[in-house]
Amino acid sequence: KIKTANGVIERINHSGVKIFKGVPFAAPPVGEFRWKEPQPVISWTGVRKADKFGPRPMQLALFGDMNFGSDKMSEDCLYLNIWTPAVTGNEKLPVLVYFYGGGLVAGGGCEPRYAGETLARKGIISITVNYRLGIFGFFSHPELTQESPKHASGNYGYLDQTASLRWIKANISAFGGDPKRVTIAGESAGSISVSAQMCSPLSKDLISGAIGSSGSLMGALSPIPLVEAEKNGQKVAKSLNAETLSSLRAIPAEKLLKTKGQFSSAIDGYFLPKSPVDIYSNGEQAKVPSLIGWNSQEMVYQFFLGGKEPTLENFKEAVKNKFGDNADKIIELYHATDDASVISAATDLASDMFIGFSTWKWTDIQKKTGGKPVFRYRFCHPRPEMVATMKNKVAGLAGGVQDAPAKSISKTPKATGASHSSDIEYAMGNLYTNRVYDWQPDDFIVSEIFQS
Repeated sequence: KIKTANGVIERINHSGVKIFKGVPFAAPPVGEFRWKEPQPVISWTGVRKADKFGPRPMQLALFGDMNFGSDKMSEDCLYLNIWTPAVTGNEKLPVLVYFYGGGLVAGGGCEPRYAGETLARKGIISITVNYRLGIFGFFSHPELTQESPKHASGNYGYLDQTASLRWIKANISAFGGDPKRVTIAGESAGSISVSAQMCSPLSKDLISGAIGSSGSLMGALSPIPLVEAEKNGQKVAKSLNAETLSSLRAIPAEKLLKTKGQFSSAIDGYFLPKSPVDIYSNGEQAKVPSLIGWNSQEMVYQFFLGGKEPTLENFKEAVKNKFGDNADKIIELYHATDDASVISAATDLASDMFIGFSTWKWTDIQKKTGGKPVFRYRFCHPRPEMVATMKNKVAGLAGGVQDAPAKSISKTPKATGASHSSDIEYAMGNLYTNRVYDWQPDDFIVSEIFQS
């Protein structure tokens, strides 16, 4: 049993790794707390069992290959999970806090690929955190701004992450962790979240290191001005015939979930006082060592060519449509000289446009103004073939499989590089949790290197 600031929790024990699942780090963001900054945890008496994941955040099934360890989805989702190898509780071990990906609209800290058990065996306390998504996490409205003591709205998902870091700073010593050695990490929207926490004045002093895999705020899911975000929110409120905040807060979560609209993070003057590029350029971000990288095949060439044949002529046409007067320079930089070189050039360009460039941009500015080492990596190891039983299935962006569309090619083309999100199980030491791929001895060697 461990005593936290809000009450006693009881763990489960996996051969020496103690696991605490579904630990609340804020009050449930429901009712009047919907679209508010996370509120303090409600304390409890007696012993709270920490033996199952809390509900995952509200989300549509956008990535058919995501799978979850929680048994339900709920607006009441602000829970974290801890894997610790500590024996006495006095070890002062380093801490890794992992934010999941999923475009800020999907995902959960209960996904098996993020589990912290393997890293805990290497002496790291590993933590996964839930945060609000979509309309629940990134909805701005003038009345919400007016109601807020900070005159800000939106960014609730990011504020949840910050609240989890505050909770960890206050409580992790009891689990054998060192509150002064907290590294935050994430992939895709999780990596974008890391870049956001690093440049927010609310969280930059809570972290001692950062790991970003594929994505940053500087080009992917970038924040928009608060006024613009509020206008998007007004359109949504109008579509719901909701004229007041109380009527918006009374709408059932399931109905809100199906609401169409643009939900973007905002330069709200509070979590993000100004644009991330300005914050990083001025050296106002967290001055911590960072490890930042991306994968060699973040996007497929078909995405850039719009499904056309990979010929030099089609590539040139697509580049001209997209880049106008800069087309010749792009073609030269991406080494497209004949039909044979187009697949590689279009893959690289599609990958950079999707998420590679924003990740590189982050490393570039951090190196100039961060004052601490920046380690940049590129992950190129392709996943193996799927296991033979996965017929009529295609690889999904989230690392699993989904049913192949009726008209699609019979078999997914073999990856020539590391596809988007394929690094997660390698980095976290969780290949064994993904039974879709026919892992070979080499894959486990690569995973060992990545974890180290």
